Amino acid sequence: MRQSLRFFLSLTLLFTCLSSFAKIDDPTVDQAKEKVKISGTVIEKTTKQPLEYATVTITDTKSSKPIAGGITNAKGVFSIEVAKGIYNIKIEFISFKSIQFNQRNIEKNTDLGTIALAEDVAQLNEVVVRAEKSTVEIKLDKKVYNVGQDMIVKGGTVSDVLENVPSVTVDVEGNVSLRGNENVRIFIDGRPSNALNMADALRQIPADAIDKVEVITNPSARYDAEGGAGILNIILKKGKNLGFNGSFITSVGIPETYGLSANLNYKTEKLNFFTSTGYDYRTSEGSGKTNSTYFDSSDAISKYIDETRNTERLRKGISSKTGIEWTVAPNTFWTNSVSYRDNRGSNNDIVYFNSFDANRNFTSTRSRLSEGDDNGRDLEFASNFLKNFNNEGHKLTMDFSYATNTDNENSLITDEILNSTTAPKYDITKNNEEQNQLQLQLDYVLPLKEGSQFEAGYKGNFNNLDSKYNITSNSSENSYLSNTLEYKEQINAFYAQYGFKANKFSYLFGLRWEDTKIDVNLLDTNDFNTKKYNNLFPSAFINYEISDESSISLSYSKRLSRPRGRFLNPATNYSSNINLFRGNPDLNPSFTDKFDLGYLKKWEKLTLNTSIYFENTKSVFSFVRFPTGDIVEEMIDNTDDDIDNPTLTETPVILSTPINLGREQKIGFEFTLNYSPFKIWKINSSFNLSSAKTTGENTYKDIDGNDVTQSLDNEAFSWFSRLSSRLTLPAKVDWQLTGMYFSPRNTAQGKSLGNYVVNMAFSKDILKDKATIAFNVSDLFNSRKMMSETDLTSVTSYNEFQWRRRQFNLSFTYRLNMKKTDKDKNMPKNNGDGGGEGGGEFPG
Repeated sequence: MRQSLRFFLSLTLLFTCLSSFAKIDDPTVDQAKEKVKISGTVIEKTTKQPLEYATVTITDTKSSKPIAGGITNAKGVFSIEVAKGIYNIKIEFISFKSIQFNQRNIEKNTDLGTIALAEDVAQLNEVVVRAEKSTVEIKLDKKVYNVGQDMIVKGGTVSDVLENVPSVTVDVEGNVSLRGNENVRIFIDGRPSNALNMADALRQIPADAIDKVEVITNPSARYDAEGGAGILNIILKKGKNLGFNGSFITSVGIPETYGLSANLNYKTEKLNFFTSTGYDYRTSEGSGKTNSTYFDSSDAISKYIDETRNTERLRKGISSKTGIEWTVAPNTFWTNSVSYRDNRGSNNDIVYFNSFDANRNFTSTRSRLSEGDDNGRDLEFASNFLKNFNNEGHKLTMDFSYATNTDNENSLITDEILNSTTAPKYDITKNNEEQNQLQLQLDYVLPLKEGSQFEAGYKGNFNNLDSKYNITSNSSENSYLSNTLEYKEQINAFYAQYGFKANKFSYLFGLRWEDTKIDVNLLDTNDFNTKKYNNLFPSAFINYEISDESSISLSYSKRLSRPRGRFLNPATNYSSNINLFRGNPDLNPSFTDKFDLGYLKKWEKLTLNTSIYFENTKSVFSFVRFPTGDIVEEMIDNTDDDIDNPTLTETPVILSTPINLGREQKIGFEFTLNYSPFKIWKINSSFNLSSAKTTGENTYKDIDGNDVTQSLDNEAFSWFSRLSSRLTLPAKVDWQLTGMYFSPRNTAQGKSLGNYVVNMAFSKDILKDKATIAFNVSDLFNSRKMMSETDLTSVTSYNEFQWRRRQFNLSFTYRLNMKKTDKDKNMPKNNGDGGGEGGGEFPG
């Protein structure tokens, strides 16, 4: 928070100086003189890092009136035009000792060189002004969501955090979308995350461990080309301030939830030890239903089946990131960290199938109970080396990481017809996965002449995944549903980009080349498939600065989406034996051309960011449902009926799976508003609407073995909106209310229905602002349900699913040796551990 305070006070001082300058009696005298430039670079004396927002004041030696002034940029550089003359020049930065150059005779362009400011400890201890960073920061190339200011997510998980991020949506199953597109790449501390199950992984990281989330909708060439929708960079908290400090957070909730986490660090001038460690115990209750109508070959109704589902999930485990940063030299930093997550739990589902004949007369009830347990471990070692050659942004960054992940799931499924003499059926499923990943990265940034910059780098990503899925039915293995998957991925990438500024225009042009080799092998069936491809990925960004408060930008990038996780793994979700889900190991990558036209405008109390975007995707992923050709036979033998005349029923098995379609073209409009009508009230809102046209078809075999071709051509219009209000009530109680609405959307085989969710929270600082107590309610009206309708030739259905019901959470935060306004003053700004790939800045 201190950075925001400094920025505010710096602006205040600058405006005061300029105001005084405007009141000089006869400014035309000075304006007639020849202009010269006074420049320099301001750094922090201890860490040698540039100081952004340092204030430079130039005063007349005779009248002592300010005649000019300025603020340093992100590199600590300032350049101010003045008329020739003799001046006093003062350099100031909040909580630092100021430096003044008196009686300087400025007759030509003058460079004051590097100016090192020392921390003023006495002044720092007197700063008590409460200044908080905006929850959402809008920048030209990305949006930054500061988690620490959001009460809604206290005691929650990363999934809860992402639900409140502009442009991002999370469905009830935890799948993340950016601008309505699920092909989004998730980064953790600037490095791609290849969790075995991303939705589950995001539920395992506590929200209290997150510092901020960066939303990059149109990444430049320095980033991975993967992620057709863009990139979400989740940055974890790290140690920041000198000495020993940190925070402790404990939480409790309903349904039964407990959490305890600590974010601690000890920092000296040379070393910084940091850890973010937490324990989480979380239960989640959900429900769902699927009402299906089946048709025979003459299109007449043959029967009805109504499914009702209740779920209860338990997760418990520990998550930790611990590391040390060594200041090898004033301009050289080496950071090493170890991340570890151990999570285990249980998943219990009970599904009831109520069957009816063609006249809607009840025939039987079947239950399917799935009792499962799972455990997973993730271990990662990461090393980052940063060498700053000077204070102008000339630097070299090297990254290395190695991660290993294991995930084991087992379940016992009991299937029986109630009130029947028919013996129950038992299925045992086992899913064991192990993944090892090595990443290497090298980035070099070279500033050239004023306002221009060159960047280049290499990245290698080597990933091996082994997955064995086995289903045993009444002691015999189901070979149709069982499989062993071996996935090997090798990606080598090189990139270069050049940015420069000309007058009010800024340009950034880049090119990335990626060479990919992927082996997808199904060992049980000896099905071996190798995919090799290499591609060029250009990017271009142009920005025009209309004024200090407004700008317009145009960008283009080429992206790809590689199939991963549940899209690729042929392991079958077997909780229902008539409605199956299975990944498709034969998926090919999809390629997207992205265009974005943006406008940014800032007023005193309002910030507006709008964007019109167009995306053209080839071989887009799409989920389809179709009969597999298999049937489930059931001999209904109710005890109330004549047991000598049992009834045999046959139900077709419907499979849902992803495929590559021909093309998708999407055009959309988006805006984000940050409005603060009063000091005590902040409003953040976002709105996104899009129209997508898809073309393609799918061919499958029906129950008789005939080829059936489905046309999947579709045009869909959808929109979603988010509104968040934060208000300080009497007694300094903060109240936050957030609402989201997701509109209906047509699909190729039906439609998704609209839904909404409302979250609410209260918080209060106590113990002289050393602690905060917060209470929040997630899904206040219990309305967050995924609802859809499917229309196939053989079956139509209505589906409704709620991953978790309304939740209540109470949390307590205690800050140790740190104020609520403390911010990362002493952390190197260009440290690659969490700043995203490359670390270069958009010129200008």
